[in-house]
Amino acid sequence: MPDSRSDTPSTDGTEGRSTSADESSAVTIAYIAESAGVSVPTVSKVLNGRSGVSDETRARIEELIHRYGYRKPPKNRSKLVELVFRELESMWAVEIIRGVERVARKNKVGVLVSEFGLQDTPVRTIDDTVERRPQCVLSVARLSERERDRLTAKGIPFVVFDPSEELPDDVPFVGATNWRGGQAATRHLTGLGHRRIAMISGPDHPFCLARLAGYTSALTEAGLPVEPDLVVKTLLTREDGRTAARELLARTDRPTAVFTANDMQAMGVYQAARELGLRIPQDLSVVGFDDVPAVAWADPPLTTVHQPLAEMAAAATELALALGRGEDVPQSGVEIATTLTVRESTAPPKA
Repeated sequence: MPDSRSDTPSTDGTEGRSTSADESSAVTIAYIAESAGVSVPTVSKVLNGRSGVSDETRARIEELIHRYGYRKPPKNRSKLVELVFRELESMWAVEIIRGVERVARKNKVGVLVSEFGLQDTPVRTIDDTVERRPQCVLSVARLSERERDRLTAKGIPFVVFDPSEELPDDVPFVGATNWRGGQAATRHLTGLGHRRIAMISGPDHPFCLARLAGYTSALTEAGLPVEPDLVVKTLLTREDGRTAARELLARTDRPTAVFTANDMQAMGVYQAARELGLRIPQDLSVVGFDDVPAVAWADPPLTTVHQPLAEMAAAATELALALGRGEDVPQSGVEIATTLTVRESTAPPKA
């Protein structure tokens, strides 16, 4: 948003006048962006001499920067990486923090963990982050457009970790190969001989949709039909996994295997199977996704797609720190490979 104070420069006939130091300091990168009719990240690219901006747009932005005497904020950032969670109750948190700490220690910077909450972030929360002026921000799952613009305007680089929504092309992120993970899980089940394979999917987040697409691809590859009644979309919780599994397993033509969008749903499938008197893997094979540490201790230990959370967090931190140093990075979007971890929850179906 533009600065609404009365001393903010105007575009109506002011091209010829000079700008005082006080006035130039009032001009924000967001004001430059609005005046040029472009996004804040586009102005940031011009300020940092990066590619991806047309010559005409670059010239227009540079003219506005010169006209208003805009100066980049001083680089007096604290030696901190701020790691932002929407909720800290996730079983992912420890692995993510471990990966961030590893890279931060190597780079001699500290780590500050913040929790923004699940609802829209209050202005004071992102303002608190800006006031601390960390070297960079690493946000787990999402960072709203307003938050991204606020950080960019203050020259604080950021990376989104495992994004839960589609991002503009110029927003840096680190994720996992979700499509390949879904494909590998389903290929494992078809390779064991299963022909009725259900999937308990999640909300329409990009990573859930990618895992579902991998599932359907592997079924098609195996010459099996994709049956809509074998796919249930629900929330990524144990209780919702249990409810979906009870619906699937109560059918007379019940599936012989279930692939879930995450490990918590898989634990719900375990509970539903026990309640219905079904044994895993003798009566039902189950594959999860994430490989959180607890599932290796389940009874039986869960076959799941390993998402390398610590490695992903380390890569995201390296990327964020490189952006903080003003380095040109070869790519701002990185996907780390998933692998299938086979344990004791899968077996060939009964004859």
